[in-house]
Amino acid sequence: MKIRVITTGGTIDKVYFDATSEYEIGEPTVPHVFREAGVGIEWELQPLLRKDSLELTDADRAAIRQACDESAENAIIVTHGTDTMSVTAETLRGIPGKTIVLTGALAPARFRVTDAIFNLGLALGAAQSKAPGVYLAMNGTIFEAGKVRKNREAGRFEQTDL
Repeated sequence: MKIRVITTGGTIDKVYFDATSEYEIGEPTVPHVFREAGVGIEWELQPLLRKDSLELTDADRAAIRQACDESAENAIIVTHGTDTMSVTAETLRGIPGKTIVLTGALAPARFRVTDAIFNLGLALGAAQSKAPGVYLAMNGTIFEAGKVRKNREAGRFEQTDL
């Protein structure tokens, strides 16, 4: 099995600049995380966007859907900002024969304390084991697209009854 990793930006890839006290989205962190974790499964990186998820447009979501649809791999991880991850997940539903797992982080992967590494590992496991469909891998849980929301106050994702 080979896994396609599509990166779209978001906090997971943010870099903090002390001089300006600002964040910018940098190079994808997935290669570093996978290398450090000793990931042995074959995977291919496809950097697609470098945007905060609040800046994503319908055209951006269409590009993400097209990249998933055209992927030769049936197992796909999409790194994404957390604010609109569930919206993008909804737009990816209905792609036949693909297991698509969106993940991200509440703190940049480059930080010493981050959920990024854990979430990427969870997404990697889900992409290999879940049936075709669209999922979110966050906070130690695999959520089905359309049945999850971000609780900003609590800083976590939660199951919904939709």
